[in-house]
Amino acid sequence: MATVPTQIRIDETTKKQAVELLEGLGINLSDAINMFLKQIVLRGGIPFDVKYPEFKPEVIAAMDEAKQISRDPNTRHYNSFKEALKDLNNEV
Repeated sequence: MATVPTQIRIDETTKKQAVELLEGLGINLSDAINMFLKQIVLRGGIPFDVKYPEFKPEVIAAMDEAKQISRDPNTRHYNSFKEALKDLNNEV
């Protein structure tokens, strides 16, 4: 089967991370992209769900609580972890 050169744009960091991971699996980037494209053809679409990750309700609740705390003007703020530890030690 004849192959054709194809040029794509990829974020540099993403490419480096992917190449490193693929090398660990014994696959080069070109082979991985060809596998991906063949799966698109075989399955008639992208071979995985494309969506935002779903978080457990308790994780969402914790994120909401963190947002509320960060916006509360009465919440103490620190410039360093050392400063927070010092304040914590003074309260004990």
